Amino acid sequence: MMMRLALLAAASCLVHSAPAQLEEVSPSLCDSVKQYSGYFTLTTGSKALSKHYFYWMFEARVNPETAPVVLWMTGGPGCSSAVALFGENGPCHVSADGSSTTKNPYSWNTNANVIYIDQPTGTGFSYGLGLDHNESMVAADMYDFLQQFFAAHAQYAKLPFFVFGESYAGHYVPAVTHKIWQQNQQLPAGKLHINLEGTAIGNGLVDPLTQFKYYAEMAVSTNDHKPAVSNLTHALMKAGIAPCLAAIKACQATPATCILAIDTCNIGQLIPYTLSGMNPYDMRVKCAKPPLCYDFSNVATYLARPDVKQAIGVPPNRHWADCNRAVALSFELSGDWMQSFETRIPDQLAAGIRVLVYAGDQDYICNWLGNRAWTRAMKWPGQAAFGAAAVTDWEVGGKAAGTMQTASNFTFLRVYDAGHMVPRDQPANALAMVNSFISGGL
Repeated sequence: MMMRLALLAAASCLVHSAPAQLEEVSPSLCDSVKQYSGYFTLTTGSKALSKHYFYWMFEARVNPETAPVVLWMTGGPGCSSAVALFGENGPCHVSADGSSTTKNPYSWNTNANVIYIDQPTGTGFSYGLGLDHNESMVAADMYDFLQQFFAAHAQYAKLPFFVFGESYAGHYVPAVTHKIWQQNQQLPAGKLHINLEGTAIGNGLVDPLTQFKYYAEMAVSTNDHKPAVSNLTHALMKAGIAPCLAAIKACQATPATCILAIDTCNIGQLIPYTLSGMNPYDMRVKCAKPPLCYDFSNVATYLARPDVKQAIGVPPNRHWADCNRAVALSFELSGDWMQSFETRIPDQLAAGIRVLVYAGDQDYICNWLGNRAWTRAMKWPGQAAFGAAAVTDWEVGGKAAGTMQTASNFTFLRVYDAGHMVPRDQPANALAMVNSFISGGL
């Protein structure tokens, strides 16, 4: 979830001793499957700037010894993956008062071993002094984390590996998976081959230069919702596209100008929508609790409980928040926000790695129109075939669930009646989507 609407965007507790950087426990919360959670201390920073990444892994409910491994990355930047774990696609949901959990029948660990990661440093329960602020740092740290995780859990290392992410993970996912693919080509001494088979981005910010062209159109769309702005405001938004795109181009050439690009595009394309009072993550409803529009206080209450912290290996003095504004600001100031990352995908497609881009069609902030546009504009050997491919119906259980366009190993999927968080709004269809993708479908 993008946190800046001005861019607008009980446990067995068995402690393992190896490797030295690992502090891990085996909880029995949320689901009855085997679990691991805790911290890895990354090797990418100095001792003075050490980074401690918190994760929580749930084995698959069915055949975990052969099920694929799925890594989930929430966006923000700076938003915890616990938001997805408890609010979208994880094994359980937290009660309204934060006192208990209930099993989620549509959890993505139904047929996959799922890892939820809090990254970068300062996100969720992860901590340290070395704040990441660009995608090369994110990629290096996540590659380090995965190397340590698979070294500590060799039983998962040979399984098919998939990376999923949402929102600002439209930056994270291409950067991290490209790093994995790159390292696999000439594996450094002492490193493990990561069996990357697929990568997926949901309602992501991937190519701002393309995606910002479509906010004005989305603001007046009538796809199961009313237009969010007046005709006059729409005209002003259209007039603001050119200066927004010019500012993005300048930012991509000279990162020092990127704050101007953010402000220019905010004023012209995002603030007019937020002034309507509608939820930028779901155009069908009002924004209930600005700026995120969703209330995760029940998750915060649950994760503040001393027994829960002890169960998942979190020190008593660590405090959880859904999103960290300081992390987001560091990415804004570095110029990372307006950079494009679709260029990290073609190498993976050429290597046979499957790529899925999906988008709920009720989202404004990373809307399906912009996502469809960048997937069609991306330069790769299959671009012409993808552009010529028919848009076909996607059905789940015999009912219309969306539309899809596919060529070779690349798919764009529009998900009907879902906002920014597809698994939250369409849990059954989202599970069908992930099950099909990891099994070779779509």
